[in-house]
Amino acid sequence: MPAITYAVSGMSCGHCRATLTKAIGELDGVSGVEVDLDAGHVTVTSAGEPDDALIAETVDEAGYELTGRV
Repeated sequence: MPAITYAVSGMSCGHCRATLTKAIGELDGVSGVEVDLDAGHVTVTSAGEPDDALIAETVDEAGYELTGRV
């Protein structure tokens, strides 16, 4: 299963981690989400190649900004 790491700005606390873990984790095909607040990274594990646009939209709707892959 591929794991892709994204740079996400605006995360600062456990609530941010929980919000993004839940929102991204609900997307089809996503099997895992790891949020590293210190690095500003979110790693998404999925069954296939993740849909960057959909993940970016989900992150945006949660109140954060996906700035690209790491």
